[in-house]
Amino acid sequence: MFFDLKLLDIDNTVEKGAAAIARTGASMLTVHAYPQCMRAATRAAAGSSLTVLGVSVLTSMSDADVAEAGFARDTAGLVALRAEQAKAAGIGGLVTSPLEAAMVRAIVGPQLAVVTPGIRPKGAHAGDQKRILGPAEAIAAGASHLVVGRPITAAADPKAAAVSILKEMDGVRIA
Repeated sequence: MFFDLKLLDIDNTVEKGAAAIARTGASMLTVHAYPQCMRAATRAAAGSSLTVLGVSVLTSMSDADVAEAGFARDTAGLVALRAEQAKAAGIGGLVTSPLEAAMVRAIVGPQLAVVTPGIRPKGAHAGDQKRILGPAEAIAAGASHLVVGRPITAAADPKAAAVSILKEMDGVRIA
């Protein structure tokens, strides 16, 4: 079970929420990749099978969106900072666009999960996603987990769409 909640609150609230989720036996939980939030969730998950993932920058955000939100870095710079902070917090992994997967993998090393939404197979529309790659390219860049939503759930034949994505990934070596 994967709780994609993107928790963000004061430490106490995040810690209690993450502890409650850890008790469900879930395998993954997302929190916003702010240092205090990641540390609180990591404390709560200690001793459980829950992997806490920090969401670096949403894949629907561009450099202009990041600037509009008030950050003084571009998207890649903010993702790099969040990756360094995630590693320091002892978190289980980072959620990032596939465009930053190689950079994040270089920062966090082979042990942490690199989860990439924004996966769009050949011929799929980007929709509201701004930083995308195909499934094979994301794996080759260092992604350990792919998040593929609408290209499957919105397909006329979801099973065929999923099989097509698996075929697209066949034979790709993980970075």
